[in-house]
Amino acid sequence: MDAQVFTPGVTDVNEYLSKVYRWMAGALGLSALVAWYAASSTAFMELLLANQALFFVIIAAELGLVFYLSFGFNRMSDRTAMISFITYAALTGLTLSTIFMVYTVASIMQTFLATAGTFGALSVYGATTKRDLTAWRSFLFMSLIGLIIASLINLFMASHFLTWVTTYAGIVIFAGLTAYDTQKLKHYAAAGMGAMEKGAIIAALALYLDFINLFMHLLRVMGDRR
Repeated sequence: MDAQVFTPGVTDVNEYLSKVYRWMAGALGLSALVAWYAASSTAFMELLLANQALFFVIIAAELGLVFYLSFGFNRMSDRTAMISFITYAALTGLTLSTIFMVYTVASIMQTFLATAGTFGALSVYGATTKRDLTAWRSFLFMSLIGLIIASLINLFMASHFLTWVTTYAGIVIFAGLTAYDTQKLKHYAAAGMGAMEKGAIIAALALYLDFINLFMHLLRVMGDRR
C-alpha cells in the first residue's frame, strides 16, 4: 500500500490501535508468565546466580533483538517481526525473574497495578490531546541518553544519591515517552503502517519498553525488599 495515498478513517485508526495494544498486552502477559515460572524454578535461579555470564548473555540477546526490530524493520517479514518480538518478551521475562529475589510478591503486584493505571492514563492523554507532542522528542531522547550514561556510571560509583536521581528521572522520562509514543501511533496509521502486521508489532514494542521501564523505576520507589 502506498503510504502517500493512504488516508485512514476512524475505524482504521481504532483497528490499528487495538492491534497494537493486543500485541503489547500479549507480550506483557508472556513476560509475566516466564518471569513467574523462572522465579519458581530453584534450579534455574541457582544457575543464574552461579553463572553471571548467562545473565549478561540474555541481556545481550535482548538488546540485539531490540536493535534488529528497530533498524531492520523495512527488511523483515511480518512473521520474522512476530517471532522476534515474542522471543524478546520471553527473554525479558527471564531477566525480570530476578526481581522476585529482591522484592516481595505483594509489592511487585502493587507496583504492576500502579504502573498499569499510570500507563493507561498517559496513553489516554497521548491519544486524545490536541497538543502536538512532537516537540517533546528531542528533550526525551537527550534525557534518555543522559539517564543511560548516569546509570552506567553509577554501576561503578554505587552512589545512593545518584540511584534516586536516576530513579525519579526515569519515572518522568518514561511517563513522557508513554504519552509521546501513544500519539505517534496515529502518525504510524496515517503513514500506512497500520496496514502491516509488523507495523503494529514495532509500535507495540515501543509501548512495551515504556511500560517495562516505568514499572522497574516505580518498583525502586514502591517495592518492599525481602
